[in-house]
Amino acid sequence: MQPLRQRPLSIGPLRAFEAVARLLSFRAAAEELSLTQSAISRQIQSLEEEIGCVLFLRGTRKVELSGEGAVLLPTAVAVLSRLDQTVRQIRRTRGRRVVNVTTFASFASLWLIPRLCEFQKHHPDIDIRVSAADGLVDMEDGEHDLALRYIAGDTLAAPAELMFEETVSPVVSPWYAESTRSGRLPALRHPGDLAAHALTEEDDARPSAEFLSWRHWLTRQQEHDLQPLRWMYFNFTYQQIQAALAGQGVALARLPLVHEHLQRAELVEPFGAAGRLTSPYAYWLVPSPAAATRPEVQAFADWVREQAAITRDQLAGV
Repeated sequence: MQPLRQRPLSIGPLRAFEAVARLLSFRAAAEELSLTQSAISRQIQSLEEEIGCVLFLRGTRKVELSGEGAVLLPTAVAVLSRLDQTVRQIRRTRGRRVVNVTTFASFASLWLIPRLCEFQKHHPDIDIRVSAADGLVDMEDGEHDLALRYIAGDTLAAPAELMFEETVSPVVSPWYAESTRSGRLPALRHPGDLAAHALTEEDDARPSAEFLSWRHWLTRQQEHDLQPLRWMYFNFTYQQIQAALAGQGVALARLPLVHEHLQRAELVEPFGAAGRLTSPYAYWLVPSPAAATRPEVQAFADWVREQAAITRDQLAGV
């Protein structure tokens, strides 16, 4: 048996391999990479020798991936894609300090973006790139420096710092609240009164959505079977808040994200503190181990900590 090779794989021939595997043609791959067909063939041969197996089945008129080639291809695509993305990022940001932040859309819209001008005022030389996606990312991928996430603490796989905990409560606009008191809209004094009102709901299948749902809240209020006048479904929390601000119904709001609206009397809790529920999910700061020591990342993380402390104090006073 031939001994297993231990030498790290050269990255160069992977580019030729990916192109040939995608195009199933040595000639087309050579044209795409601006190389000769013989140069592509030599690179593929070199890669096969390094790995110790045949990657392509070469016919007279067609090229096919071998079984080993099919196994290698997804990894090669992922490696090259990440490499290209990192190089593009380096080229874009050469000479500038950049902090790449990943978070979810509603947190970016309701909490982070309204505060960013304060950070930029004190750090005008640091660029902030916000990637707002609800899916969790790998913090060791080299593409993200800091994550601001909503997750249950016992599921965290990386070192993280608690920013603030979750509390949800029904909210309406001041106009809507006044209309329920004056008789222009049905009364809204007890949870059972919600049967006469439109409720905005987050249309989300993730486990965390259970604790943000009206059904969970109504069950906890002993209104298991209540059906509202109508449902209004939205993809994101901030859309529900927009609907509530516009007086279109009652939203089940996440208080850490809307407490400033409450302080400015732009939103009102019709049931007061009695309508509040907590959740096992919370808001966390998750730094990238590789980026945590960079001065610009440290500055941004410290600023987030300060803002989180302000939010905790304000929530205590709501």
